[in-house]
Amino acid sequence: MHQPTAEPRPSIYYDYRVHAPWLPSQHGAQPRQRVVIAGSGPAGMVAALELARHGVPSVVVTSELQVSQGSRAIVFTRRSMEILQQVGTAQRMTANGLPWRFGNSIYQGQTVFRMEAPHDADDRFFSMLNIQQQYMEEYLIDACAASPLIDFRWGNKVVGVEQQADHARVTLDTPEGEYLLDTDWLIAADGGRSDIRTLLGLKMEGASYEGLFVIADIKIDLPFPTERLAFFDPVWNPGNTILMHREPHGIWRVDYQLPPGESPEEALKPESLKARIDAQLEMIGHGGTPWEMDWSSVYSARTLTLPDYVVGRVLFTGDAAHLLPIFGVRGANTGFQDAQSLAWHLAFVVKGLAGERLLANHSAERVGAAREIIDEAGKSTRFMAPPTHGFRVLRDAVLSLSRTQDFVRPLYHWRTSRPHEYTHSALNSPGDDNALFTAGPAHGAPPQNIRLGANDFLLDHLGGGFDLLYFTDADAIPEPLQQVIASVRQRGVPVRVTAVGAAEAVQGADLTLPDANGHFRQRYGIGASGGAYLLRPDQHVCARWLTLDATRLRAAFQQALPQ
Repeated sequence: MHQPTAEPRPSIYYDYRVHAPWLPSQHGAQPRQRVVIAGSGPAGMVAALELARHGVPSVVVTSELQVSQGSRAIVFTRRSMEILQQVGTAQRMTANGLPWRFGNSIYQGQTVFRMEAPHDADDRFFSMLNIQQQYMEEYLIDACAASPLIDFRWGNKVVGVEQQADHARVTLDTPEGEYLLDTDWLIAADGGRSDIRTLLGLKMEGASYEGLFVIADIKIDLPFPTERLAFFDPVWNPGNTILMHREPHGIWRVDYQLPPGESPEEALKPESLKARIDAQLEMIGHGGTPWEMDWSSVYSARTLTLPDYVVGRVLFTGDAAHLLPIFGVRGANTGFQDAQSLAWHLAFVVKGLAGERLLANHSAERVGAAREIIDEAGKSTRFMAPPTHGFRVLRDAVLSLSRTQDFVRPLYHWRTSRPHEYTHSALNSPGDDNALFTAGPAHGAPPQNIRLGANDFLLDHLGGGFDLLYFTDADAIPEPLQQVIASVRQRGVPVRVTAVGAAEAVQGADLTLPDANGHFRQRYGIGASGGAYLLRPDQHVCARWLTLDATRLRAAFQQALPQ
């Protein structure tokens, strides 16, 4: 029988709450489910909440009785915050997190590159937000508990998966024994050591790097702002790299590379941790400052992905689908995008609004995103931890030249996690005017947020279905377009029409947004004659037009919803 620990995990800043296990003896016969989600990490819970937004119930099973141990993912990007806004947790994140925009690369005591992430008045969220993963998970758990469509089962571990033509049979182990649960679809969101991936005998493709890194969270009072600090070739760790981040509650993350040949067991010995953290504090001018250890771990950089995220009735997402280096904050942030994509694709299939081949599109898009990230992350990893003598010679040459040559310094900047643009998605309309635009979000891109008021933004009004942004000064949406919208809605497809530009309410639009100064049109590349954008339920652009008629709109919906 599965016996998860019931002792609260230790922490000097976070109070762990232990939940009661879900036991089969306390419930009746288990009916077949629409969706079962294995894993209560970021990807699993966002998938559950997004499915619920689309009206699809799910059962979330997790082997643990409490949130994850340690801060783990601590940096969340603007796009992640936009996704979390959709599921109702962004406000708590911003209220308790630390926003930042700048990153500093330091070599031999000299700041040789300063990264500045973009931010303007149209952005509701900062480029980055630091907060420990335990809090993020807590907020998601509370949101799941508030949803009548989510059945959350603590202490339920997946130990078997048997696939049938139209469903999967899942064996779950609990503190009182096993039970069976049939489901139309099983989402494997059970992390980097995915039991489901192992049970199905699946192998990832890609590379693992030999370098090992220690993460140590310490409580200490340091007078530095919330900015990323990256130290290259420091005196106490020659040839290697150290990263530092400020976290809430007086916690600092110290992340340092180990010399070759040192084992994780050796690296995590208290005396080893203390010596290295003391050396780092000494180097930054705060030797002797008292500090206390909260949590530490060892990780290695891996760039791996499954070649397909749809395996029969099992759908892989997050770290169960791919393993990415943490450089560039790609782990949880990529998982949010995975989950958002999976949820709307699956919801439309479950509700009969599209055929099952829509799931193949999800897999193609997200595998493509993972491979692009792997390519970028591989470059970052080779700079942070050179895998060969040749790469080290090149990296050391950049370090040396950066002290005197400005043109070299931007090579320090590794691209941080960003929303993938589904440029070549099969759902993009081939007959639109995408190629004629000179500005605005293109095919497959997420929307550009627009400030509408003091605390009112475009993205506050989008999501949950298809969104048609129709730019017009007229008093009504043309009747032929209204007829297309009505016919799509009759199929059960949620569509929201937002008219942009008119001062008064536009007939046929669900919402009218004025644009007296033309700022909205400018950001979206729309001229005086008008135009339109069609956004998917995950808000990514699937069509845009300088001129829109009923035939083109109908074709775009047919392209985006294959039967």
